[in-house]
Amino acid sequence: MCLAIPVQIQSIDASRNAVVELGGVTRQISLIMTPEAEVGNYVLVHTGYAISVLSEEEALASLEAFAELARIQAEMEMEHE
Repeated sequence: MCLAIPVQIQSIDASRNAVVELGGVTRQISLIMTPEAEVGNYVLVHTGYAISVLSEEEALASLEAFAELARIQAEMEMEHE
């Protein structure tokens, strides 16, 4: 099983490496597999590579689902303390 996270592209350099942001954290990723990606696009990232371009709607829905899972996990952990 693999997990890909939606992130937004902040900048792209000449080598097709991008700076992306998620929750205030920035990372550098490769766009070699998504040559159509542009600044402002959301992409799915797995192991440092953008593997597909998402619509903003898809990305935000996925991020909302991840946030809900985190809230549920936190609630479960509090119940077991």
